[in-house]
Amino acid sequence: MQIGIFTGVTDESIGPADLARAVEDRGFESLFVAEHTHIPVTVTTPYPGGDEIPPDYHRNLDPFVTLSFAAAATQRLRIGTAVTLVVQRDPIILAKEVASLDLASGGRFELGVGVGWLREEMRNHGTDPRTRVALQRERLLAMTNIWSHRQAEFHGEFVDFDPLYSWPKPVQQPRPPVWLGGWGPSTHERILDHADGWLAPVGIPLDELARGIRELQALADRHGRAPVPVIATLFQPQRHQLQYLAELGIHRTLLGIVPVLPHDAALHELDRLAEVSFGPHR
Repeated sequence: MQIGIFTGVTDESIGPADLARAVEDRGFESLFVAEHTHIPVTVTTPYPGGDEIPPDYHRNLDPFVTLSFAAAATQRLRIGTAVTLVVQRDPIILAKEVASLDLASGGRFELGVGVGWLREEMRNHGTDPRTRVALQRERLLAMTNIWSHRQAEFHGEFVDFDPLYSWPKPVQQPRPPVWLGGWGPSTHERILDHADGWLAPVGIPLDELARGIRELQALADRHGRAPVPVIATLFQPQRHQLQYLAELGIHRTLLGIVPVLPHDAALHELDRLAEVSFGPHR
């Protein structure tokens, strides 16, 4: 099982280059970052975390800018989003951003995607929350066409374009790994339809995660598919939890740093997480 770091990066946190170097130097395999373009002042959508929406959410740097600095500052570190809000982004531009970052990083980028929960944020981007699941699917399929074909075209209900040229193509073919986030009534079916793996929801109890993995793999088997890789996320991890996730066959566990931390505090937290993950003599 690989172990990486998940966090936001803001104007008040450790910078992306210093963060990425520190993550790689401590032996972690990957760095995944969050996305919110903004937080509307007036919000009626319930926050999944319970209380007020944290200030970090409206201070996030753009994830592709963050990860560009992270890639340039490291050699081996896998970089990714958890998650890109595809329903709030133009698919032709997003396809270009993903391919460019994958090329510039030497094929180290991974795309975590989610339909999002904050309806007011979506509406500000012209997205109808009621159709966001179907919209995400079409945008991902359209982007895959752009990455995979010399002349790409797509004709759907929400995405429609005639043949076009778009370079660069990603180093990873036919596309960088796409991880679908969440867990709803159709999540597992959607993973098999248009993603490569499951980005399990943050904060899910481990016994529920185990049940979800069993259901996902049973569905994959019924469709004649190989087992689907899974990413889990832990906050305040303990060693026995990491061992349990490894026994479940988890592909990668992300250790969360939330809320974001300034430079020195972030380095101390990474030291603590490295000791939990790898022991004092790694």
